[in-house]
Amino acid sequence: MDAHVMPILMLLALLVGIFAGYPVAFVLAGLGIVFAVAADLPMLFLSMGVQRIYSGVLTNWLLVAVPLFVFMGLMLERSGVAERLLASLAALFRNVPGGYAFAVAIIGIVMAASTGIIGASVVLLGMMALPAMRAAGYDLRLSSGLIAASGTLGILIPPSIMLIILGDQLRISVGDLFMGAIGPGLMLGGLYTAFLIAVAIFAPHKMPAPGRTLESPGFWRALWALTRDLLAPILLIVSVLGTIITGIATPTESAAIGAAGALLLALLSRRLSLKALTLALRDTTKTTAMIVFVMIGATVFSVVFRRLGGDTMIAELFQIDERNPWMVLIFIMAMIFVLGFFLEWVEITLVVVPIIAPVVMALDFGMPTEHVLIWFAIALAVNLQTSFLTPPFGYALFYLRGIATDLPIRVIYAGVLPFVGLQLLALALVLAFPAIILWLPLAMR
Repeated sequence: MDAHVMPILMLLALLVGIFAGYPVAFVLAGLGIVFAVAADLPMLFLSMGVQRIYSGVLTNWLLVAVPLFVFMGLMLERSGVAERLLASLAALFRNVPGGYAFAVAIIGIVMAASTGIIGASVVLLGMMALPAMRAAGYDLRLSSGLIAASGTLGILIPPSIMLIILGDQLRISVGDLFMGAIGPGLMLGGLYTAFLIAVAIFAPHKMPAPGRTLESPGFWRALWALTRDLLAPILLIVSVLGTIITGIATPTESAAIGAAGALLLALLSRRLSLKALTLALRDTTKTTAMIVFVMIGATVFSVVFRRLGGDTMIAELFQIDERNPWMVLIFIMAMIFVLGFFLEWVEITLVVVPIIAPVVMALDFGMPTEHVLIWFAIALAVNLQTSFLTPPFGYALFYLRGIATDLPIRVIYAGVLPFVGLQLLALALVLAFPAIILWLPLAMR
């Protein structure tokens, strides 16, 4: 136990620093340096951290995809695609109980495969759909939960920034992760839709049919409008994911294609202006800088943590039953789920994943290690998606609360609970049936 005092103190100090409200990047780097001095480590040892920062972060070609995908999402948000889709879907489902709800779920899937920016998706869906759902007499808990959950699909469905970071941390192909996430992402969207169908059948009063108005177009006209409005995002999705899956382009190159495509869509939609471009570039810089600084801090922290024996302590902690790797995996997933109540996915991905990755690689599931890592990474992404919805610090909840100030936070908390349950069901399914994740990456080899 005495040998693990310093790593334990590092973890406790990290939690204190994060909950104290200090910037995570500075907490990580500062604790690494403080504990290196406290443990009397040679200052020359810290040069290893500098080398890893340079080779693993600053010159990492893969990470160029991060700002490109962020810019793509922000420009697509400003192109007006989501607004047009919501209008088309609402017109098509005007006589269906829960028409607005189905429209939000479909838009959530489409926007997730186009943007991957959680904050933008939740705010956009909330601003567009929540007033209409209120006016139609929808249950506020159902409405808020659906908007928050649909807006978080972008963290799982590619192109996802989380998957890029996970691929870099686990040293596995981002293309394989993108392919592996398609099945679980669509399955989760399908679970949301099935839940809405059940509500429409057994509790139609919670989401009544909007009804046809004088302004509502006919069915075929609405269908044509939907097809037209879907064309642009589908072409963008195919150009980005298709080039990765077929091996035509790397994730970084496909991100550049996506950024150019989103810029073109904004131009064709007459939404591109100097102000819009400036705001998109500024938000892209802020998001990218946050991620890069956390990566730099996490590198310093992990180098010192391992030097003090932290990796050995973690390996011993997870030796619950070496004959039953499933117990270890379930324990890890439960720990990640609990951490998601308090920490962001960036912190968990950059701090926790490098520590537990060697433990997962040592487990025997009857599969090659590369397949285990792909399976684990996507299951972890499904798990981390719940962190956006779980109180008290679920960011999607606060994004929605920020645009619906008159909506009590307890209503939003109650609304997301069924969708958190659906996400846990999806997690159980991908853990029980690895083929949901692995079939496409293996089929494309």
